[in-house]
Amino acid sequence: MSDPVTTDIRELVRERYAAAATATATDDRSDCCGPSAAVITDEQRDVFGSALYADGERDELPDEAVMASLGCGNPTAVADLHAGEVVLDLGSGGGIDVLLSARRVGPTGMAYGLDMTDEMLDLARANQAKAGVENVEWLKGNIEDIPLADATVDVVISNCVINLSGDKQRVLNEVARVLKPGGRFAVSDVIADPDMDAATRADMAAWTGCIAGALTREEFAAGLGAAGLAEIEIRETHRVHDKAASAIIRARKP
Repeated sequence: MSDPVTTDIRELVRERYAAAATATATDDRSDCCGPSAAVITDEQRDVFGSALYADGERDELPDEAVMASLGCGNPTAVADLHAGEVVLDLGSGGGIDVLLSARRVGPTGMAYGLDMTDEMLDLARANQAKAGVENVEWLKGNIEDIPLADATVDVVISNCVINLSGDKQRVLNEVARVLKPGGRFAVSDVIADPDMDAATRADMAAWTGCIAGALTREEFAAGLGAAGLAEIEIRETHRVHDKAASAIIRARKP
């Protein structure tokens, strides 16, 4: 049974990202970038979103998949995907990372996209149809309870989503559960500075905007270790806030 805090956070995140998906699907960019529905502002678009993907990658996919990108990095660029692998994207949103991954692993591989928001899943399916990619499966669910069997995934990726969870240790435990032995964790996420102030931590708008809920480098490493993952690497890539940075985070299941 979920605790009330985790449930409340989940609902706030769901509402905000559903609004973003709807704005993208209807091409209402003013709504997407307005104060009520915005996940990232115009000022943040150099450090979040599609600008973090190479031109060639953006050209591979429908405009709607690119527009819906709200992450803080490009996990497919650091996951070292190979033909035939099974990939899981946590919080797959409009589907940009799933579709890119599906093309990397080829027809003998599979890319799963997990999202809790119906509006995002609808947008992702539409983007898949436009992209003509077949080796994809969309899953509805929460990243704290991944709807896949034990030891079935070669690579878990995610783009600025784990920080949104109210129970990050449970997410990391689930990652370790679904990874095959030797499987890889390769995500982009926000890491908080150790001195992030209490006011920012308490700001729900900052939480749903990927800042307030972020773990510190030390907390993220400890969580991965507690989940049983090893070969942990956390490398800051760029600043996204006065008290937070985007980072590439890698680990491996022994």
